Amino acid sequence: MKVLLAGASGAIGLPLVQQLKAAGHDVTAIHRSATGRARLTAAGATPLQVDVLDQPALLAALEGLSGDAVISQLTSMKKSPMTHNDLTATNRLRTEGTANLLVAAERIGAVRFVTQSMVFGYGYGDFGGRVLTEDDEFAPPGRGRFEEHLAAMRSNEDQVLGATNVQGVALRYGLFYGPGAAGETLVNAVRRRRMPVIRSGGVQPWVHIEDAATATVAALERGTGGAAYNIVDDEPVSFSDLITATAAALGAPRPLVMPSWLLSATPYAKAIMTGGLRASNARARDELGWAPRWPTYRDGIATLVTDDPGSGGAA
Repeated sequence: MKVLLAGASGAIGLPLVQQLKAAGHDVTAIHRSATGRARLTAAGATPLQVDVLDQPALLAALEGLSGDAVISQLTSMKKSPMTHNDLTATNRLRTEGTANLLVAAERIGAVRFVTQSMVFGYGYGDFGGRVLTEDDEFAPPGRGRFEEHLAAMRSNEDQVLGATNVQGVALRYGLFYGPGAAGETLVNAVRRRRMPVIRSGGVQPWVHIEDAATATVAALERGTGGAAYNIVDDEPVSFSDLITATAAALGAPRPLVMPSWLLSATPYAKAIMTGGLRASNARARDELGWAPRWPTYRDGIATLVTDDPGSGGAA
């Protein structure tokens, strides 16, 4: 297929370009950062630098281009979000950016549209050990500023899954980890002991970045129009346990431990680190024929070590 990929310079962008090319797809990669152009070109994509929030500029940049599918990986996070304000730009991309890309999809003649969603659309908090599936309510009304993020995820999925001009698919990713952009900041912080943990954190779904890319290609090729899929590994784990295991694998100092009450000043970070959310990947396995290559964080952490220049492993 001829694929228009938006958000190509983000955490999943480069691995996804590589896997799309390996599967035989042609990729035009929309990006904002000029520094990403060389890497996208080297990966075999045709880079296109334009702001998706500027609809006239976006449509002008696509003049004369045809395509079969659009994949949206739009975010604006240079680090793990810790405060509500850290998600403001991403929320806008999920609403206005998605709307502009749907117009772009129609302009280039695309018939499929795959969008990045996430498991926190089920809500922020503790679900008491219940394993959530795609049949559970998505983006219920949220309390306080959490509604800003839920409203953006709700809008994103409603626009894509309800579109009449394309077959829309939503991928509800777990938290990303792995080599490349998804792990560099994490590894650096762990090595410098700047990633503290709490004693009793709640579990969250995670997914290795390469597994997320593989699932995206599977959804492009085999996803059912109007469907959403949880893209998570087989074992949810707390942020604290994952950071502690990462430090051990890197041979880094054990993370500092802080009391959970200190997180009260950052309600968003507190919700992520103390909540409890589990999600099933059964639908993705059954309908997409996808299974994580790294089924648990224990398997995937090794890739952080081999990709880390400080480990002495292969980069």
